[in-house]
Amino acid sequence: MTETITSIAAHAGTASAAASNNQNTDHVSALRFITCGSVDDGKSTLIGRLLVDTRAVLQDQLAGVTKSGETDLALLTDGLSAEREQGITIDVAYRYFATEARKFIIGDAPGHEQYTRNMVTAASSADAAVVLVDANKLEWQNPALTLLPQTRRHSLLVHLLRVHSLVFAVNKLDAVADPALAFAHISAALQRFAQEAGITVAATVPVSALKGFNVVTAEPGWAGYHGPSLLQLLEQLPNTPADTGLPLALPVQWVEKFHDSAVTTQGRRVFWGRVAAGSAQVGAQVQILPSGQLAHIAQVIDHARTPQAVAAGLSAGITLDREVDVSRGDWIIAAPVQAAAAEDDFDPPAATSPWPSSRQLRATVAWMDNEPLVPGRVYNALHGHRWVKAKVQRVVHRLNIHSLAQEEAQQLEPNAIGVVELALQEAIPAASFATARQLGSLILVDTASHATAAAVLVQAPL
Repeated sequence: MTETITSIAAHAGTASAAASNNQNTDHVSALRFITCGSVDDGKSTLIGRLLVDTRAVLQDQLAGVTKSGETDLALLTDGLSAEREQGITIDVAYRYFATEARKFIIGDAPGHEQYTRNMVTAASSADAAVVLVDANKLEWQNPALTLLPQTRRHSLLVHLLRVHSLVFAVNKLDAVADPALAFAHISAALQRFAQEAGITVAATVPVSALKGFNVVTAEPGWAGYHGPSLLQLLEQLPNTPADTGLPLALPVQWVEKFHDSAVTTQGRRVFWGRVAAGSAQVGAQVQILPSGQLAHIAQVIDHARTPQAVAAGLSAGITLDREVDVSRGDWIIAAPVQAAAAEDDFDPPAATSPWPSSRQLRATVAWMDNEPLVPGRVYNALHGHRWVKAKVQRVVHRLNIHSLAQEEAQQLEPNAIGVVELALQEAIPAASFATARQLGSLILVDTASHATAAAVLVQAPL
């Protein structure tokens, strides 16, 4: 992953230039994106190139990664001593930069299978993902070439985690004999894979992170490509839309007691959390889970303690119209809805909760523990801010990342993707991940080592 480039000091900007860029982007939502793909595909070098060519690197920072007249761009993100010694990325490194059009938050995810859990962590909060593909590692002369397993795995994980935009960046084309032919064959292979996996691709771009081709400035005609540069594409990508068009759901993170602020109602407690779905509005009837108690929202305040409605994706403080026992880990959700009764019905129908609770789940699992997942094991599961015990009842099937076939399996090996059925000790208001991200996501934690074992994406409550 560690690559060098010469004579780029002239492109390094100053702090004043970066500040000037920031002043023009305050009104635009920052795009959070990650770089992922196989090891040594040039992810850290690509980020270093973006930072340098957008003038987001100070002269002293650039000098710190320059030796014998050569600048190692990867060292701008690989900050751990082990990363610099081995020339690989281990942990996720976040960097920030801005252009005149937009602000960006980059997560440099590791490529090694061993650190897949770190990649999943970074992807879970990303608006976009740039999956790098090293042209030198593929039989680019072959029209039916095979992609690397980690390229396929990371693309599948990005797709499963509902990252809104995926961009393929074919890197190191400057090092092949025929860049245009290589890009044509590799982009065709990527398109075939995406179609088979049901992945929507925003764009496929040929780049050279080492030399800067098509990274910040477009190179019309290079590698047979006439589209925008990678940065120009990123400037146009949308942010992930919040789950605002759904009934209210808010996981309580913190209970504030007896605050002196005038925004609290009659000295009642304020329940803080980030709205997971819908919108918190005064007057709405809500239900507290797991207790099932009902109440009305008396007041809603935002992160700045301004009284106003708060939509999904933002933090809110909620005060209820009566004293209700609410603790960290509880959920405040929209109250059950009473269905209209038919004329010939003598008994009114039961009220239906928009977020029904369940103790049985079928879910897609990205297994990240060093030990395989086997039925019968019990784990600690985190849903919102509530911990519950979860038992693996059975492995439904495993996804073959090469053929994309669903294979029968008795267990899931490290870094495998599969579908399992879970039994929970307590019922939780879980929904499918395709419907609501926060209600449909959990993590499994090993009860002995306390290591994160899996990312769980709910398919459906059972």
